[in-house]
Amino acid sequence: MKRTPSSYVKLTLASMLVLVSCCLCAWRLMKIQIVESDVYTAQRISTQTYAQTISATRGEIVDASGDPIIENKVGYNVIIEPDTFPEDNREGNRVLLSLVEILDENQMEWTTSLPISESQPYAFTSDEEAVEKLKENLNLNVYATAENCMDELKSLYEIDDTYTEAQQYTLASIRYEMQLREFSLSNRFTLAEDVTLKTVTELKERSVTMPGMNIVEEAIRSVAQGDIVPHEIGTVGPIYAEEYASLKEEGYDLDDTVGKSGIERALESTLRGTDGIKEITVENGQVVSSEITTPVEAGNTVQLTIHSDFQRELQSILDGFIENFDTLRNANTEELGLGEVECGAIVVLDAKNGGVLGMVTAPTYNLEDYETDYEAILNADNTPLVNRATDGLYRPGSTFKPITATAGLNEGIITGNSTYYCSQNYMFREQEYHCTGFHGDISITRALQVSCNIFFYKLSEELTIDRISEYATLFGLGQSTGLETGDAAGHLSNQETFADLGVDWTIGQVLQSAIGQGEWAVTPLQMASVACTIANNGTRYETHLVDSIWDYNHTTCLEEIEPVVAEQIAPINDSVFQYVENGMIAASTNNYPARYSLADFGFDVAVKTGTPQVSGRVQDSFFIGYAPTDDPEIAFAGVIEGGEYSRYMIRSIIQAYQKTIKGEDVTVEKVGATTASTETTSTSSVTQTTYTTAVTRETE
Repeated sequence: MKRTPSSYVKLTLASMLVLVSCCLCAWRLMKIQIVESDVYTAQRISTQTYAQTISATRGEIVDASGDPIIENKVGYNVIIEPDTFPEDNREGNRVLLSLVEILDENQMEWTTSLPISESQPYAFTSDEEAVEKLKENLNLNVYATAENCMDELKSLYEIDDTYTEAQQYTLASIRYEMQLREFSLSNRFTLAEDVTLKTVTELKERSVTMPGMNIVEEAIRSVAQGDIVPHEIGTVGPIYAEEYASLKEEGYDLDDTVGKSGIERALESTLRGTDGIKEITVENGQVVSSEITTPVEAGNTVQLTIHSDFQRELQSILDGFIENFDTLRNANTEELGLGEVECGAIVVLDAKNGGVLGMVTAPTYNLEDYETDYEAILNADNTPLVNRATDGLYRPGSTFKPITATAGLNEGIITGNSTYYCSQNYMFREQEYHCTGFHGDISITRALQVSCNIFFYKLSEELTIDRISEYATLFGLGQSTGLETGDAAGHLSNQETFADLGVDWTIGQVLQSAIGQGEWAVTPLQMASVACTIANNGTRYETHLVDSIWDYNHTTCLEEIEPVVAEQIAPINDSVFQYVENGMIAASTNNYPARYSLADFGFDVAVKTGTPQVSGRVQDSFFIGYAPTDDPEIAFAGVIEGGEYSRYMIRSIIQAYQKTIKGEDVTVEKVGATTASTETTSTSSVTQTTYTTAVTRETE
């Protein structure tokens, strides 16, 4: 067919159009691949950065000599690294089972808190709060059963019947723990802590087959002296979900540890340190870099006022007295009908500043046992978890009389020469009261020495309960002493307390309160503070356990804790506390067998003792005091529940101080089996309370 000129024109135009199009495409392709390649490459790559916290090493806790009580040792922890752990559930399950197999073979514990039984039929095994949290985390309704929870965990993490029942539970429990700890690129997961070197070796040998598993050297909290004030040292533990909301704002992660009690909790901000930050960069799902951007700063070391050797001597003195109490039994103890003696406490303060030099309680426990066998301690007789020195509440008995004496002298109601007449019997509002003996006209010094109840009965009538309560408050009763770890406040014996207790107040209670009966509730720590206040002529210091703060290596002191004056009882003249002290010095000569005498130290000792009536027991045996009186160094208090003659421990306490703190060459003579029961005498009095038919027996 013959082509026309117009057809050639069309063909030419079409060819040119195709050629131009090809050129344009080639140019565009060149621009994309060469000129703008960086732009499109950047668009193709997805980059994300995650911040992972590196926990700081916790500061140590040392005694007054710098010897560790709580220290850190290097240990090996098994962790799951989020940036290399398999995303595929079944591959991740394989890694976890391999890990657990090695841990179990080496008898290493691994982390889990799934509140479900290990075998079918599944049942909840923990408290309601943990179960409620489980259901919430799994988005199940409140009626979900343990079986429902297990089914949900199996579904979430592809744990099917190809695994054995034991493997299913293992995987479910670990996966749930990882969920609780918010395992992600921002949070690694610690599976096991402080594993053995043998375990580390086996894990490293198989590390190629267990992606995500890593062994890290970290500081492990270790108990160096578990017998030193264990109640006050306290513990650390994991952060619970209910705590995390508030702690997260302070920079904590879920896998951190935090102080739970004692000094560990009270000094948390000091001990904690500053965590470091590791930044992980991920491009298109692959980790391309990992670097520490914020270095770790270890926590500071806390130095206590406690002297470990003195503390052990005090515990030995207290335990020895309790164990050998039967050797002290005599006609007086038989008349009282005292039973077994099993509990007590002693507190010794630095009289210069209120620092706790030693503080013991019986029964007690060791922090190492607390970590390994808490249930045994929890269920032991006589509640060893209670520190009777700080939280045991007692009536003070006659150890309260120095407070009444101070009030009478300082209010000008009596002077050092004022006397009341004691005929052994005293009628008040048709109620008869009795004293330890016939004392005739008796002044304050002698009244404190022989513990004359009638002197203080008559004084209380003029003081009134309001002023007795006022001075008790000035001496620190009915309130915390300021101890960093906290202590029981107790309560006063006045109309308000009786109303709170639902007990009728009568005018006769003023008399009872004046001699430390009534409804006083005080701790041995408070009464040691009372003695310390008298020793300092009315200056009451807050009690404290912390002496100073140091850097982690304990080479540089960062802060010395200055004593805090809690109250100043301004005496109206210099003789107020001198008369009280004179009476307490005189009391130190009362009925002490030669073996327990306080007369041959080369200095005077001021003491006051008492045997208050107690509900459920015949009496307690209480003492307070300080020494030397010319320049007081220590103030002390102690109590023996259901006992007598606790004052016999005072000599040993002073000797223990001389030996362990002052470094003097002395022997600590403790109450022992060779004590002759015939050496003791008693000056008991019987007083009838106005609100109960029980007999009040006030000795010493």
